[in-house]
Amino acid sequence: MATETVTRPETIRKIAPRYRVLLHNDDYNSMEYVVQTLMQVVNGLTQPQAVDIMMAAHASGCALVITCVQEHAEFYCEGLQSKGLTSTIEPES
Repeated sequence: MATETVTRPETIRKIAPRYRVLLHNDDYNSMEYVVQTLMQVVNGLTQPQAVDIMMAAHASGCALVITCVQEHAEFYCEGLQSKGLTSTIEPES
């Protein structure tokens, strides 16, 4: 009895492009509010991380919040904007 070999076409997974969620400094929201909002909107963000992001935005005008796939980046950006913060997304590269 002969053995038959079945070959399957290789599936190539494309890595989804990643996007950077940016927080922009503003003169309206308190530092405490920004930290609390970052922790509420971005799952798993610790208080020290949120403070670092807020301070970076305060010092340089803009700070990286998180890098993730586009769908999540849009979700985080909209969440921050809905709470009165200024946020944008941009492609990682």
